[in-house]
Order: sequence, then C-alpha cells, then structure tokens
Amino acid sequence: MNELIQTFSVYALPIVLAITLHEAAHAYAAKYFGDTTAYAQGRMSLNPIKHIDPIGTLLIPIVLYFVGSPFLFGYAKPVPVNFGNLRNPKKQMAFVALAGPAANLVMALGWLIFGILLHAINTGEEFFMRMAQAGVLTNLVIFAFNLFPVPPLDGGRIMTSLLPHKYAYKFAQLEPYGFFIVLALMFLKVLHYWMVPVMTIAKTGLLLLVSPLTFLLN
Repeated sequence: MNELIQTFSVYALPIVLAITLHEAAHAYAAKYFGDTTAYAQGRMSLNPIKHIDPIGTLLIPIVLYFVGSPFLFGYAKPVPVNFGNLRNPKKQMAFVALAGPAANLVMALGWLIFGILLHAINTGEEFFMRMAQAGVLTNLVIFAFNLFPVPPLDGGRIMTSLLPHKYAYKFAQLEPYGFFIVLALMFLKVLHYWMVPVMTIAKTGLLLLVSPLTFLLN
C-alpha cells in the first residue's frame, strides 16, 4: 500500500499535466484553424477537471498498474473537433492531431530540464527527482501511444490526412474498432514494438537538445 501511495504521489502531477495540456493543445489548434467546437464547450482550458475521464484517466491506469503492465497509460475525454469547420480540413486535420503529442514532447523536455537543474544544484530531494523522471516517462508514453497510426488516435488522424482521398476514406472506417484494435495489440505485446522505438528516438532527440545545458552544468 505504501508503495502504491508513493507511486501515485510521484506520478499524479505529471499525468494530470500531460493529459490536460495534450487535450488543450488539440482545442487551441482546432480554434486556430477555424473550428470553435471545443472552445464553445469550454474544452480549450487548462482546468484538468474539464478533461478527466473517470474510466480512461483513473480506472484504466490503476488496473494496468495492478496487472503489471510495462506501460501505464490512460486517456482523457477527447476534445470535440468538427474537422469540416477547418479552413482546409484534410490538411489541417494533421496539425490539429499533432498538437497533442507535440505538447507532450515539449512537456517531456520541460521535465528533463527540471531534472537536470535538480541534479546540478544537488538538492538531495529524491521525491522531486523521481517526479521529473516520471514526467519524462509519462509524456513519452503518451506521445508514442497517441502517434500509433490507428484512428481515433492522433496517429490515425495524421495518417488519414496524409493518405489520398480514396484510401483515407477507407482507413477512417476503422475508427469504430480502433480502440479494440489497440487494446488487442497491447495485450498481445505487439504495441511494445511501436512504443519502445518511438520513445527511444524521442528521448534521444531530447537528450541531444539539452546536451549543451548538461555540459554547462556539469
């Protein structure tokens, strides 16, 4: 029980920030490109309560933790986007979809810098160092998971945007089954072969980006 409480306290803030800014980024991007649906429904907000889904944000991560899943992930209430309202729906769909994972990549960078600064000033605060590591991991997991190219995940939206109209229409028809496809791939451990390379590439890029700061502070 103590271990669970410690894990929860370390991951709570990174997870809340990760899902909140992910969804808010979708809403901001949609409004920028012409769709005000999310804005009108109050979803263009940094208030976590507006984005939390009881099942996806709370229940699923807890269950995955107890069954020993190698990846803890969840989802927030999807931001409503009417792609038909975008000024260039097919092209801008990709930018709206990419906004969420991009926000997670930026947050991973922020947590990484936070961890580097903690190490540099040698505070001895293990809790905050663990939180920084959790922030990097959480955001990289959400980044990689959402880029998986199956609708309704962000990667599926991006793929739909990139495919020619004929194939995009057929690919988009997978959307009602997308969640079940992803769950099956996860439990068959096939998703692992997507998650690990994408997370590794992203983390390597972030480490290269902060390498000048690491060099200066060491």
